Amino acid sequence: MIGSGNMGSVMAKVIAENVVKIHDFDPIVKMYTYPEILPDGRNIVDAINTDHENSKYLPGVPLPKNIVAYGDIVESCKGCDFFVFVTPHQFLPRLLNQMIGHVREGSSGISLVKGVTMKGDNISLVTDTIEEILHIPCGALMGANIANDISKGEFCESTIAFEDEEIGAKWFPIFNQPCFRIKIIPDLVLQQLCGTLKNIVATGIGFCDGLGLGESTKAAFIRIGMEETFKFAQWYFPNRNCRIETMMESCGVADFICTSYGGRNRKCAEAFVRTGKSLEELEAEILNGQKLQGVIAAKEVAALLKVRGEVKTYPLLSTIHMICTRQIEPKLILEYDGGHLDRLQL
Repeated sequence: MIGSGNMGSVMAKVIAENVVKIHDFDPIVKMYTYPEILPDGRNIVDAINTDHENSKYLPGVPLPKNIVAYGDIVESCKGCDFFVFVTPHQFLPRLLNQMIGHVREGSSGISLVKGVTMKGDNISLVTDTIEEILHIPCGALMGANIANDISKGEFCESTIAFEDEEIGAKWFPIFNQPCFRIKIIPDLVLQQLCGTLKNIVATGIGFCDGLGLGESTKAAFIRIGMEETFKFAQWYFPNRNCRIETMMESCGVADFICTSYGGRNRKCAEAFVRTGKSLEELEAEILNGQKLQGVIAAKEVAALLKVRGEVKTYPLLSTIHMICTRQIEPKLILEYDGGHLDRLQL
């Protein structure tokens, strides 16, 4: 496990419960954990290994004893063939570069990272970035998954995407549980774009909540956001076989709904409208060290659309960025395809 935040700790728990039942699998789940000091003065790495709980990011949830936290990323890589990446995407390139030369031949990876990597005016999928740096095949797991719901054993689904479905099948028993149902698909591109762009849409839904708008309005913006997401995937990745059927998977419609009603982006965006505080202030106040991925993704997508002259083709995504950066008032989301798009700044 590369990452030990809220979702990282939950997924480590799921994997640790599963691997002890898989023949010929080492039962130890090694979890790279950024070494930080907790309020009680202990290093979080030592606290996880002693208490079998991540008291900062997943308080109150016991972790299986076969999860071992490591504060050194090189040490966490030793002896591993399966790598799960679940860290904010802005930190990923630095971590990947530290892993070079320490990943065994024949390994594979799976990304739970919600975001894209910008290279000039180009977008690179997280899985492409991992493959380019580590030279291992990498898929992704995305779905309508709130970490705390999974930690309670509540029923939910998720979607694993690998262009090579045989590799995906090897990951299936690592994640699949009776209450965490996994489906494998080959559409790696649209699956990841849903995982990224739904955070932007959820931010827009939070603005709607802050404005006191009703369910019909929010449903309309979720649908429009999904439409723009599929259009974006077809436009930017014309040769990667994006399938409309992917929008019907957990990584598609279910994730848009789940994040728009229950995620951190929606929560902070609502407070942004109601309090007048900046999103940066609210991130620090509300999220306990987690990041607002929707705000980051909105800026990156807006930058690409502006350079390529496509702002008006994706008006909702562009408008949400303009609201996040206070270029326009939140109420203008109701005129998302209006003349304000000509004034978009990065």
